[in-house]
Amino acid sequence: MQHNNKSALPALTLGAIGVVYGDIGTSVLYSLKEVFGSGHVPFTHDNVYGVLSILFWTLTLIVSLKYVVLVLRADNNGEGGLIAMLALASQAVKDKPKLRSVLMLVGIFGTCLFYGDGVITPAISVLSAVEGLEVVSPGFKSWVIPLTLVVLLLLFWVQKRGTAGIGKFFGPIMVVWFICIAALGVWNIVDHPQVLWALSPHHALGFIGRHPGISFIILGAVVLCVTGAEALYADMGHFGRKPIRLAWFSVAMPSLVLNYFGQGALVLENAEAVKNPFFMLAPGWALLPLVLLATMATVIASQALITGAFSVTKQVIQLGYLPRIQILHTSVRDTGQIYIPFVNWSLFLTIVLAVILFKSSSNMAAAYGIAVTLDMTITTVLTFFVLRYGWKYALWMALAPTVFFFCIDITFFASNLLKLFDGGWFPLAIGLCLFVVMMTWKRGRELVYQKLHADGIDLQSFLQMVLQAPPTRVPGTAVFMTSDAHVVPTALLHNLKHNKVLHEQNMFVNIVYHEVPWIGLEKRAVIEPLGGDCWRVQLNYGFKNDVDVPNALHQLRGHGCDTGQMVTSYFLSRDVFVPTDKTSAGMAPWRQKLFAQMHHNAAGAAEFLLLPSNSVVELGSKLEI
Repeated sequence: MQHNNKSALPALTLGAIGVVYGDIGTSVLYSLKEVFGSGHVPFTHDNVYGVLSILFWTLTLIVSLKYVVLVLRADNNGEGGLIAMLALASQAVKDKPKLRSVLMLVGIFGTCLFYGDGVITPAISVLSAVEGLEVVSPGFKSWVIPLTLVVLLLLFWVQKRGTAGIGKFFGPIMVVWFICIAALGVWNIVDHPQVLWALSPHHALGFIGRHPGISFIILGAVVLCVTGAEALYADMGHFGRKPIRLAWFSVAMPSLVLNYFGQGALVLENAEAVKNPFFMLAPGWALLPLVLLATMATVIASQALITGAFSVTKQVIQLGYLPRIQILHTSVRDTGQIYIPFVNWSLFLTIVLAVILFKSSSNMAAAYGIAVTLDMTITTVLTFFVLRYGWKYALWMALAPTVFFFCIDITFFASNLLKLFDGGWFPLAIGLCLFVVMMTWKRGRELVYQKLHADGIDLQSFLQMVLQAPPTRVPGTAVFMTSDAHVVPTALLHNLKHNKVLHEQNMFVNIVYHEVPWIGLEKRAVIEPLGGDCWRVQLNYGFKNDVDVPNALHQLRGHGCDTGQMVTSYFLSRDVFVPTDKTSAGMAPWRQKLFAQMHHNAAGAAEFLLLPSNSVVELGSKLEI
């Protein structure tokens, strides 16, 4: 959705500062430390200038030019994020089915990598903030991991209560954070103002020219300064393009640059400060308050990513790549505020594993980078197809920016591959496991659909035959939920066989999820009369719409359909899938078993579709795939 109200601009900009830039805003805690902490960069005056210049131009090229200027233009009905970009790209090449299939695979893999990033980012952010206690006193070192785990536990514990109550504080707290890091930077730049010369790109180019091998290696640490860049695009639907751009250029980027250059000035004066330059920027009396503020900022950064994981999971479910999972709404006013218990606690347990496994933010930095740089590369690739085929740009106009950014992205990715065996495997393994799960579910659903369609009976012909000598017609409306609108639902066959009745009114409802974020109420339901007070109904939803079948059917009362709660029964076909020991249509036996287990553990359709529990009848059968 677009926000055109000028009076809302300050509030939306404040909100963007709090939610969109929480992640990238806390990258100052560890980025410069990891570049020099790697041990690859000789500590000299010229090298400090060179590294600062590389950091500045990385922020400028990747965040300012690629995301803020280019990618934010690719809105899908006002929505952003990798799923929205994937939908745009797949729609742009819908007349090229093979290419579309490849893009869908690439985009879904990128979505899976998002979860790997979702594990590492909260862990490294909160851990690096709590590690500030070591600067206060080395005696606090043994408390760092336990306190980090307590903070993370509290963060995930409050998710079920929603963020409406505390969310209003995110913006003001992050404004204080950005003011604080900018002030700390200026405080130290004053002592060494010459450091600002590092803004010139010739320092970055000079460093690369003197140390090409080292430059390539340290890109794996430099990428830490753009953590959360994808959030710029993903949160466009919440705040709009203009507030996100305004917040970046007026608050976030200037504060980050000043702090990085302040850290550079500090290490030029005191080489020992390179151990933890961010916290050593502050005078001794300010250390504890700074640790507390940093912890609050990292919690806010983590909150945005957790909320994003809930949103992405819901979208992936509605696109058909995951089974139904229990989704709870935490706000009666904002339907976008959701809580998914399974995702919440799975993320928490994986993050705890990461903290215990890596033990420090420096070790965890080795795990960060592969997933996020691959995601950035995928975003660039999808952007090309949107520019070329969606917006009909000339080939050279589509290639010029995307090839430029692709070269940057792939260079960062190649550098991060050097960290594969030092921890980079961890988020990559998470992404690959999820990709196998998603593709197994998608393929399994396709096989089920094919099986039901092949064995099914044509609905129109069946109704004509039944209505020639109809069974007893009982009062009320029967709603049969079906995955194939042209085949007789199993539930109807069982109802006729065992109960030997047919309701006065019968609706055969098929839900179709489209590759667009939103579909309005005016396009929600398409109804087709089948005769004999029977109708075929298609309900259309975007991947961000909330599904509410009773409400959608209520709109059809003008067509003579009575869907009142007291007279309507919902019939669901509950099939139990039995895996075989044979490889079937590309599904190995282990994948069949995985699919069967996922289907067995899927949340009930009635709850997911918001059907009234006292009006649901489930009739099932066994099915081999």
